[in-house]
This record gives sequence, structure tokens and C-alpha cells, in this order.
Amino acid sequence: MARLAIFVDGGYYNALAVKHYNTRLDFPKFINEVTSIVAAKTPETLEVLRTFFYDCSPYQSKTPTAHERRMYASKLSFFNYLETLPRVQVRKGVLAYRGNNAAGEPIFIQKKIDLLLGLDFAEQSTKGHITHLALIAGDSDYCPAVEFAKKESVCVWLFHGPTVSPMTKECTYAQELWKCCDERYEIDLAFVNRVKH
Repeated sequence: MARLAIFVDGGYYNALAVKHYNTRLDFPKFINEVTSIVAAKTPETLEVLRTFFYDCSPYQSKTPTAHERRMYASKLSFFNYLETLPRVQVRKGVLAYRGNNAAGEPIFIQKKIDLLLGLDFAEQSTKGHITHLALIAGDSDYCPAVEFAKKESVCVWLFHGPTVSPMTKECTYAQELWKCCDERYEIDLAFVNRVKH
């Protein structure tokens, strides 16, 4: 039997939905769609071992504004919902404030997400728990983790946004990440329409 672990970069997942398609995605439908696509190209029966979702809670200042409190409560509610789903684990990083840009907008940086995901990649790959790994991400920082999993004979699938975003007209993923994965599948408008909330 083939076994699949799914790794979702929450920041990327949210950006695809909101920034590139201006919609909300139904997470269970999304995971089922990813699983169905991998299963269709896998000759053996495919079992989903676990889905890992990596994200940060929204930033809150020392004296949070009403908006910051609402954003924080909304994200916490979403994390709690995800953890009620079967075989879903939320892994949390930290959102660090790095001052303001020239336009006066705050700059935030995700911390620990890449490392958490990389460690989980390595653990799942080396223990022989999985034969397939699906990554929903666009950052080339994940390439070393992908190469590590491939050395352990794990087939790595990249689920990525479009080469040209329908809204921003920018590429939604790093070419280096696209090249280092074994299989690639574009999360296009048809995919999004199948998993919309």
C-alpha cells in the first residue's frame, strides 16, 4: 500500500485563495482533491497518513487593537477547526514584526515555518512511514527538504499556483522548487472551483 503525507504552507495556501483567486477554499475538499490527484497516478491503493498545516497566528502588539484581536481570534478558530479534522496536525511558527516599509505599511516575517516543515519532511521520509509526499508551497527554501525526501525514495509532488496569477500577473512559485520535485500539479481555476468554500 502507498502512503501519502501532505504538507501545506498555510501562508501560501491563503495567498493562493485570496491574493490569486479572490475566494475561500474548503480545506477538507482541498485535501481530498490533492489525494485524488496523487491516487490517480499511483498504481497501489493510497492511504493518507497525515496532513501537516504550517502557519503563524497574526501579529498582536503589546496593546492589541480591536482589529488585531479579531484577526487573532479568527485564525485561532481556524486552527482549532483544522485540528478537529481526521489526521490533520497544525504546526505553528511565529510572526515577527520588522518595522514599516517606505509606504508606512508593517512588515511581518514568518519564523520557524521552514525549519518545522523541513524537520517533518525528514522524519516522515526516514522512518519509512510514507511513499509519497505532497507539498503545497512555492518557496525555494524547501528544496533541501525535497532533495532529502527523494534520497529516501519518497516521490515528492508539488501542488503550486499558476505560472501567471490571474490577479497579480506574477508567477506564484519559485522555478527552483518546481524543478526539484518529482511530480507537479498546477492549482488552476478549475481546481479552485472544485474546492471553493
